Order: sequence, then structure tokens, then C-alpha cells
Amino acid sequence: MSDTTPQDYIHAVLEFYLQLPDTPAYFSDLDHRQALQWQQQQVPLPTLVLALLLACSRRASRSPQAPPLPPIRSLRYFQPVLEELQANPPSARVAAYLRYKAEKLLNLPIPPTA
Repeated sequence: MSDTTPQDYIHAVLEFYLQLPDTPAYFSDLDHRQALQWQQQQVPLPTLVLALLLACSRRASRSPQAPPLPPIRSLRYFQPVLEELQANPPSARVAAYLRYKAEKLLNLPIPPTA
């Protein structure tokens, strides 16, 4: 991983999580523990951000006729998408494209990848 401190990593994850649509206004102790666990597992921050973006983009891209999804209640919601990206990492080009599309779809600033 980079020279990011554990506290910086956790702060970055939680801050970004709270900016996403359909997430709580405040993070919980469980969210903090999940971010700490990912930091301890050395999940790269760009991979984690991409997982959060991808999951939220999928939610936002649902058909308007589909029943509404409940709000996201926990950072743990993103674990399956993170596992999907870890099992099949996208190329840098594909990851950049997904980030670009998510930024436009979700209308929010995306943190830098490095």
C-alpha cells in the first residue's frame, strides 16, 4: 500500500461513503470497524473506491419501473462488489472508464486514485 496512515485510510473511506447516494448521514461503529478491517487487509483505496462507485452506479442505473431499493445502511453492503473486483480486477483503462461514468451518473467528486 502507499504511505497512507491507517487513520488517513479509514477517514478517506468513511468520508467518501457518506457522500454517496442512499447512505446514512453518519457512519456507525460497525462502519468504522469495516473500514479498519479493509485497511488491515491492505485493500487498495482505489479498488475500494471503485467498488463503492460501481455498487452505487448499479443502483442508480436501475429501471425507474423497478421497486425502489432501501437505503444503504452499512459499509458492509459494498463487500460483494469489492470481492467481485478483487476476483476480476479491471484494467487501468476500464477502471478509469468506470470512475468517469460513475462520476457523471452520481454527480459527485471522485477522489484521486493515487
